[in-house]
Amino acid sequence: MGERLASSSRKHFHVLGRAALLGVLLLVVVPLTVLLAQKSQELWQGSVTPVPDAQITIDVRLSPGTIPASAFGMNTAVWDNNLRDSDVPGLMRRAGVTMLRFPGGSTADVYHWRDNSFTLGHGYVNPNTFDSFMGVAHQIGAQAFITVNYGSNTTGTDGGDPAEAAAWVQYANITKHYSISYWEIGNEVYGNGTYSSAWEADLHATKGPAIYASNVLKYVSAMKAVDPSIKVGVALIIPNGQLDTDSGAVGSERQMADWNSTVLSTACSQIDFVDIHWYPKLPAQADNSSPDAMLLSHVSQIPGMMSQLRSEISHYCGTHAKDVQILVGETNTGNPGKQRISLVNASFLADSYMTWLEHGASNVSWWDLHNGIEMSGNSSSSLYGTADYGDEGILANGTCSAGLCEPPANIPFPPYFGMQMLTHLGAPGDQMVLASSRQRLVSAHAVRQTNGNLAVLLVNKDPSTSYTFTVSLSGYNPAFRAMVYSYGMQSASISCNSETGISHTFRQTLLPYSLTTVVLTPAPTGTPTLTSASSPTPPPGLPPNEED
Repeated sequence: MGERLASSSRKHFHVLGRAALLGVLLLVVVPLTVLLAQKSQELWQGSVTPVPDAQITIDVRLSPGTIPASAFGMNTAVWDNNLRDSDVPGLMRRAGVTMLRFPGGSTADVYHWRDNSFTLGHGYVNPNTFDSFMGVAHQIGAQAFITVNYGSNTTGTDGGDPAEAAAWVQYANITKHYSISYWEIGNEVYGNGTYSSAWEADLHATKGPAIYASNVLKYVSAMKAVDPSIKVGVALIIPNGQLDTDSGAVGSERQMADWNSTVLSTACSQIDFVDIHWYPKLPAQADNSSPDAMLLSHVSQIPGMMSQLRSEISHYCGTHAKDVQILVGETNTGNPGKQRISLVNASFLADSYMTWLEHGASNVSWWDLHNGIEMSGNSSSSLYGTADYGDEGILANGTCSAGLCEPPANIPFPPYFGMQMLTHLGAPGDQMVLASSRQRLVSAHAVRQTNGNLAVLLVNKDPSTSYTFTVSLSGYNPAFRAMVYSYGMQSASISCNSETGISHTFRQTLLPYSLTTVVLTPAPTGTPTLTSASSPTPPPGLPPNEED
């Protein structure tokens, strides 16, 4: 009974919400998606073609910034029956999770923390109290990222109450000394019916960006009166976004254009961060691009989205703009079905996390830890993988539907290993450095670790071609031997082996659809000093990262 109710709550509060916002980006880079689609067809025809001497360049003297302490996030939920399982803390530590978001997406706008209840008639709450959630966070060693209830008061007669949010801050940081820094006012509030779609609970008599911004000021005042040290943030629409729902209603970018400008112009002086959510939805294209190809190509849109959002913040926030952080509070593929638990989504996770961070995001949080089996969506043979179902969770929860069952609870799906791969690349405090690839189906990311090591992540997004690269290093003198971590088509987990012959230029082979991290150690003669992002100046498109 409890699991059935929990599943129903998930569908009500997030599957519909995700379907509503999953169409956040439709600006497809056509040449890349066409190329990836062609490569997908080659894979199913059984051809794997080696391409020699492609080029990867790493310049340790140029840095877009330091990996923030809040960087690697995961969404959790009060309705997650497996949140407190004994396996969870160890799995999250091994995946490098540094921040947990709570109480669970759209659930936040009907959730009342004091008695762990929902606004009357709005769903099921598993016995995951706020304190039990914090127990899990402490076992992991992760920060908490809390979304307070903007949508409904305890009686269900009006919108959220700033006093309830302030009391939560009081309990968390003054009574319990949890020292929670990040507090967001409402989840995806633009989905409250202001535009053509309504998936977010909001019982305020008046809706829209102006009233939200006005109410934000009341929340900030009440919450910071309790603890002035906290960071308070608002929900913004991702640039170039589009909202749609299962009912077919669509809110266009033009229709939503006033949300960010109105919220920022009124409230920016009092906020500390903005939260955007990204679920790239993959509609049918005239060029027959495959959903796998489209998802992997969408990462190239991140620099433009971050540039536009930073421009909006700079325009409306004045001198305070430099202090306003950008968090990506939810992300996953927007394509329901098998892609969500495939190697393709693992590659998307690793590539998109690093791209967001390199372009200034302070946090990226996956949706979500556990979710449940889904039979809807695209599970056709044209997509990579053999599964006949999907799941937005990064860990299985053992649920069944229509005669199909997931693996037992807490067995990792492939996206888990995409996140775990990032632990070999870098950790908070490490310095991201400039990496570029001459092959557009391969992404490159590099991090100078605080211990002096240099790690390079290479993501091969080509389903049929094995590439051999010449990797060229500038500003770093490596030792002869390196450790190589790999995850790909035949992998049950990340493998590790050592390679020799490393110098300022070395060759690295990447298998089709694979993630490879090469960890270099400095030669005994020492290493050069890393130059900051301001000297020399990074190329356009790599702004300095905000510090926590």
